[in-house]
Amino acid sequence: MKTLTIKNLFYISILAIFNSLNIYSQEGKVTVNQDQRFEQLLNEKRKINNSITINDRFKIQIFTGNAELSKKALIDFRKSNKKTDATIVFHTPIYKVWVGNYKTRIEAEKKLMEFKKKYPNAFLVKPNK
Repeated sequence: MKTLTIKNLFYISILAIFNSLNIYSQEGKVTVNQDQRFEQLLNEKRKINNSITINDRFKIQIFTGNAELSKKALIDFRKSNKKTDATIVFHTPIYKVWVGNYKTRIEAEKKLMEFKKKYPNAFLVKPNK
């Protein structure tokens, strides 16, 4: 059996490098064909998102706890307050039930006083965007 010398190994390595220079992989050209209406739809969505002001609204937190209990609290709240918006918000590791969407602090505090009768631990929050 013939062993490779360092000189032969060097020549084989050089040959392999030159041969690999001629190999081409995928070309980096991507063509995207999209409907013109898609861009119009995105522009409309951007306008709507800019008009929504989450930071300027106040909410009332009526419950804090685990997922199961927060679902029960939300269902209980919705039964007695059908016209008031309510949602569950998850902030690791707890679930919160937020209700209402009030423009002014005065309006939110009036509702807070009403909700405190049934939910004594309720308090006012102003969520960040």
